[in-house]
Amino acid sequence: MSEQSSEKRVMLIRHAQTDWNAAGRWQGHADPPLSAEGRVQARLLGERLKGESAVALVCSDLQRTIETATPVARALRLELVEDVRLRELDVGTWSGHTRAQIQEQDPAGLKAFESGAPDVRPGGGETRAEIRRRSREAMEDWLGRMDAGRLLVVTHLGVIMALLPGQELANTAAVEVSAQDLLTRRQRFDADGPAAVL
Repeated sequence: MSEQSSEKRVMLIRHAQTDWNAAGRWQGHADPPLSAEGRVQARLLGERLKGESAVALVCSDLQRTIETATPVARALRLELVEDVRLRELDVGTWSGHTRAQIQEQDPAGLKAFESGAPDVRPGGGETRAEIRRRSREAMEDWLGRMDAGRLLVVTHLGVIMALLPGQELANTAAVEVSAQDLLTRRQRFDADGPAAVL
């Protein structure tokens, strides 16, 4: 979908797979690189988005988003800019552990976190309210720099869910939203291409 109107839009893209994703390990602010499969996913993402229009491309400062966004930057001839505010939710001491390990080590903490409460600190890390605040601040800043067009954001599932609750995206899947209303008029791009407008 080429965007030629004066409307501001945001395409949120989840980073490609890491070995920790494949193993079910919670990453948080840890910085594992893409897996071999993830590097293929990133290359295919660049190919899939080639020819799309965008005015800016931003990602978090973690290497899994940088490695995912680099083929997109090349395909679209855009400068890639890192923004620390687009990092994954900080899961503190849970980072590197699977859900089963966390359940064994901190069952009460996991239960509280999975309740969806905005003020729970997983593993002593960051609350959902905190990631929501910093993610929205980043979006407001980036959109404020644009007159019109599409902003591409390569980020993490936690950021995407903070901005658009309920958007559980697979690696390199994306959701596009109007800047005026992040919860409506969205078009989803699954891993194999565009899907229906939701």
